[in-house]
Amino acid sequence: MKFPEKNSLALLLDPDKTHDDELENILDLAERHRVDYIMAGGSITFRSTGNLISSVKEKCSIPVVLFPGSLLQLSRNADRILLLSLISGRNPELLIGNHVIAAPYLKSQKEKLVSTGYILIGCGSKTSVEYISQTEAIPFNKPDIAVATAMAGEMLGLSMIYLEAGSGARSTVPVPLIRAVRENISVPLAVGGGIRSGGEITDIYRSGADLIVLGNGCEKDPDLLAEACAARDQARELSE
Repeated sequence: MKFPEKNSLALLLDPDKTHDDELENILDLAERHRVDYIMAGGSITFRSTGNLISSVKEKCSIPVVLFPGSLLQLSRNADRILLLSLISGRNPELLIGNHVIAAPYLKSQKEKLVSTGYILIGCGSKTSVEYISQTEAIPFNKPDIAVATAMAGEMLGLSMIYLEAGSGARSTVPVPLIRAVRENISVPLAVGGGIRSGGEITDIYRSGADLIVLGNGCEKDPDLLAEACAARDQARELSE
């Protein structure tokens, strides 16, 4: 499985916010609109991410991507595993420390790993990711810092850059910042956090994102998933 496909869409499921009695309906909706990937994970979880992945794989055929918020969320059952390095921060555990601990566990899963430069962009109030990671996000009005950080990630050999506004962000990553990063890197670019409308999704694809990740927005507005998939399909048509 190639990951990510250009102009693709992922639905992020948080184990704590995705209850068993709701999961089947969520996955039916995702399959109906042809979501490209289901991502599983969160900043902090009380329920098992591994169990969520198993349930998703039992109920639908959409590839599952592990988005681990901590070592406790690691699972070999996913189709792809994001090996996240929080390169916008300076917390050594999230730059390399946790990776050293996880390496023996993940050694047999190397073909699934997607080394990802995770960049937090400050888009309003402090998010869960910032608090848990004990790092500061790059200010939304400092695109030069975001661009240089993304370039450094690619030069270090990371295979994807992920711009994240964070769960609960007041707004999404600004379009000019996304475009500036896209113009300066050649690896795939993912964008997530704070996305609440189909118009925003269209703008993000037009700015050069290869993958858009939806989470809280779909929990509060299920119709957003249909809008997102329509915007994705339009982006694919325009790129052909």
